Amino acid sequence: MVLKKKSHWLRSLAMLFSLALLATFAGCPSGNSGSDGTADGSGSGDTKRIIFVTNGDDPFWDACLSGLKEGEKQFNCEEAGLSVHRDVNNGTAEGQIEKLRQYATQDDIAAVAISVIQADNLAIVQEMKNLQEKGVKVITVDADVNREDFRDSRSFYIGTDNVTGGRTLGTAAGALLKAKGVEEGGYVQYAGFVDNDNARDRMNGVQETIGDAYTEKDRMPDNMDLTKARDNVRNSLLNHNDLVALIGIWAYNAPAIADVVTETGKRDDFVVATFDAQDLAIQQMEKGNIDVMVVQNPFDMGVQTVRLCKAMIEDDQAVIDEMFPNKDDADGDIYTTGLRVVVPDEDSPVKKDMFDPEVVEFMVLPDFQAWLDKYGLKSS
Repeated sequence: MVLKKKSHWLRSLAMLFSLALLATFAGCPSGNSGSDGTADGSGSGDTKRIIFVTNGDDPFWDACLSGLKEGEKQFNCEEAGLSVHRDVNNGTAEGQIEKLRQYATQDDIAAVAISVIQADNLAIVQEMKNLQEKGVKVITVDADVNREDFRDSRSFYIGTDNVTGGRTLGTAAGALLKAKGVEEGGYVQYAGFVDNDNARDRMNGVQETIGDAYTEKDRMPDNMDLTKARDNVRNSLLNHNDLVALIGIWAYNAPAIADVVTETGKRDDFVVATFDAQDLAIQQMEKGNIDVMVVQNPFDMGVQTVRLCKAMIEDDQAVIDEMFPNKDDADGDIYTTGLRVVVPDEDSPVKKDMFDPEVVEFMVLPDFQAWLDKYGLKSS
């Protein structure tokens, strides 16, 4: 009797497991669902996809996603038979290489926009060229390839003028140091990768304008590892006893620096100057732990990505010429999305008249937060 009951129970369990498994497969979509799909399947019907592949996973890309969605609506992509999708990379070059290879096997992809994780990575460049040969439109956004060697692997670049961005941050950091009465000392710059196009250009820009009295001690990559980003700051404080400024180049470096200077009780010893405005960085500026942020506009990067990709797919030369009026000239294939300098309040030594108003918009933190709220954003 016991054996019969046990056998019946096992048969029932097996049946339940089979039904659950069937339900699971029935509920799994075969392709993308919504503008933030992982781009791992083909679309439906005659709809063609525009894919935006990030370099990694960061709140910076959430603002870009909002822009992609806005562009999808603004430029009537559905009516044009197009859908827009963001594909989040895992923070490695290998991840981007694999994604690009997958795209080449999917006939419904019409355009790919990529934030290139390593500017000189030959495998990434080759996969971009392979997509072009297949007829897929390819552009770069936020981070470009090495333009001197691999410009032909993409048609256009959309994003920040990163050299100008670095110079802007260096100017602000130098002003803060002088206001503190710091006449000399060292600084360290932190980024995900130091051989990435945007990181390299920004760090070079900082070096140009921070001032000859201040010496760059190191450029420390963290490979987009948040724990290592904090460890890099801790190690730099141990390794260099003359540091006067800590410079964060990628979005998550800002809160990493702020966390470490707070935990070590050494906030007053350093100028903290950073790129981007992650929500955690905004909170740290409110607490007085970040002195200045040079902020990009990933929202507009997303909007302009859709605008350009749609125009390229439809061969709309009027839109392309409007965005790139000098496209046949040197660097005429670059569309810049602007910069903001954000300071905690009007008492900051960093002032509006230090920057070119045609390039840089100057804002105090409350005004910047109001701009974010207007578009339902938490970061930029």
